[in-house]
Amino acid sequence: QVQLVESGGGLVQAGGSLRLSCAASGSIFSIASIMVMGWYRQAPGKQRELVAVFTSGGSTNYADSVKGRFTLSKGNAKNTVDLQMNSLKPEDTAIYSCNAVLGGSNYWGKGTLVTVSS
Repeated sequence: QVQLVESGGGLVQAGGSLRLSCAASGSIFSIASIMVMGWYRQAPGKQRELVAVFTSGGSTNYADSVKGRFTLSKGNAKNTVDLQMNSLKPEDTAIYSCNAVLGGSNYWGKGTLVTVSS
């Protein structure tokens, strides 16, 4: 089992930046077995969509809408992934949720709200 806790959401003006962090906790075996980890978001009235993810093959995938603006990285703290979001737009407003895939199961954090004002 893995627990995911997000932090870093908030209100920012268009053009601004925010940094989200996701910390994974659980057994050492579970953490080491995480195959995929990254961020999704769900805007009001829309389906959840992938934002950025580290894949099991070692690559990083980004949604087209965030390429060049968002950067996914391994955090300074152990077992964390950070999402640096620059040049934010009102359409980036959503609940951002951390996701990890382990043993074929999806684990989700509770989510953090990002609001971008125009």
